Amino acid sequence: MRTLGFAHFDTAIGRCGIAWGERGVVGVQLPQSNGDATRPPRRDLAARQTTPPPEVQAAIDGIVALLRGEPVDLRGVALDMDGVPPLHRRVYEVARDIAPGATLSYGEISARLGDPGSARAVGQALGRNPFPLIVPCHRVLAAGGKAGGFSAPGGVTTKLRLLEIEGAVLGPGGGEPQLF
Repeated sequence: MRTLGFAHFDTAIGRCGIAWGERGVVGVQLPQSNGDATRPPRRDLAARQTTPPPEVQAAIDGIVALLRGEPVDLRGVALDMDGVPPLHRRVYEVARDIAPGATLSYGEISARLGDPGSARAVGQALGRNPFPLIVPCHRVLAAGGKAGGFSAPGGVTTKLRLLEIEGAVLGPGGGEPQLF
């Protein structure tokens, strides 16, 4: 088990958490249903609460700004994907290329991976995303502009709130995405 650091920080949507190691961020935690981030984002790693190094503080500042509604690009944040399955890594790389305010469907991501029939596997990978916001799984919609799922606390409501913060134009004809 690797030793790493973690910190909690306040955002416009509540208290979030971030964990990091020598090679980058290993996890981000969105607010829990009670609004508190009381544990390290990755419970499978030994972590201690500490002051973030400058590159992690920059990631925190970016997340805070994004959730405040500012156009922030988090693609430069270093991620430590040790232990992340190869397919998930590929899905996360495609998802990281989705700019704030833009969306792709699960099917579009599977097509970009060269496997157009893998939309379900894409959804499963995004459902296990340990880096929400940095790997913007909230920018991935189901077919037809439907919101699809979202495994973070608050579920689809949180997903839609994040998309609204980013100014995403959603659904058929730019309307709101359908909830299911």
